[in-house]
Amino acid sequence: MPDTHSAPDLTGLYFELFNEIGIISQLSRASFEARLPDGMVLPHFSVINHLIRVQDGRTPLQLARAFQVPKTSMTHTLAGLEKRGLIEMRANPKDARSKQVWLTEAGRSFRQDAIASLMPDVAEISDTFTPDELSGLIERLETLRKRLDAARD
Repeated sequence: MPDTHSAPDLTGLYFELFNEIGIISQLSRASFEARLPDGMVLPHFSVINHLIRVQDGRTPLQLARAFQVPKTSMTHTLAGLEKRGLIEMRANPKDARSKQVWLTEAGRSFRQDAIASLMPDVAEISDTFTPDELSGLIERLETLRKRLDAARD
């Protein structure tokens, strides 16, 4: 019979990890949203950031799946972005029944400005990790994200 007293509690450790990530997410979201223009929230930024990261031209359904939200929620987010001129909805040349989401130059500028607005917050915490520690942490979190992302497919 294996000695369970010396084995680490992986469930507990992973719970602690996800709990810390969740708390960090809440704190960083509140801080970031406080710096966004009135009426803009993190989901707006997240869609724009996603389109830059993976390439624009995605359909609303693809975006809803990527963010794991109902299509109606994504449609609402996209309507807010389109109203502000940050995205354009274009007919999908492969499927006339659907649309594709394309960033405008204003959308690309919005992302850069939003990131730049974080500099005071980054300056406040920049002594938390050395650049090497931060790079290592990002690599480990990226590995975890990829594993979780693959598990949902």
